[in-house]
Amino acid sequence: MSAILFEPLHPGVEPPRRATAASAGHDLACCLAGGVVRVFVHGVGTPRPVGRDATGAHITLAPGEKALLPLGFKARLPEGYEAQVRPRSGTALKTDLVIVNSPGTIDADYPDEWCVPVKNGGTAPLTVRDGERIAQMVLARYEVLPFTPGTVTRTTDRAGGFGSTGR
Repeated sequence: MSAILFEPLHPGVEPPRRATAASAGHDLACCLAGGVVRVFVHGVGTPRPVGRDATGAHITLAPGEKALLPLGFKARLPEGYEAQVRPRSGTALKTDLVIVNSPGTIDADYPDEWCVPVKNGGTAPLTVRDGERIAQMVLARYEVLPFTPGTVTRTTDRAGGFGSTGR
């Protein structure tokens, strides 16, 4: 059996966990222990200090702001696997937190801290707290196939492109 190599970057950071034995996804929790989050406005990323209050560390995003929320670890997937990052259904329903490239892919050879690119899709400021589950990852096997030059011909009656099979 293959395993995922896990390197915590801060004390107390644990590997992603599945909520139940039958869950396909592993929950991904925001880790604000580094003290800074890269926030993007009009495509320009700027480091923003993490706020702190009586309940702990947090980052607040204005409507439309995007950020790379850190997860506090690095991981190495076995070759032939990817981690698909996607919304958690509860988070998507209850908040305005949007995963901007969903589903995103983390490749097996990605060497840096895992982060989740998010956006405040609402009309009010949105606060994300340290340890909050913000997304989930689903592991998927993939194949690497070569491209071969040739002519692509029709194999069915289908023609016309997008929407060509009707409603």
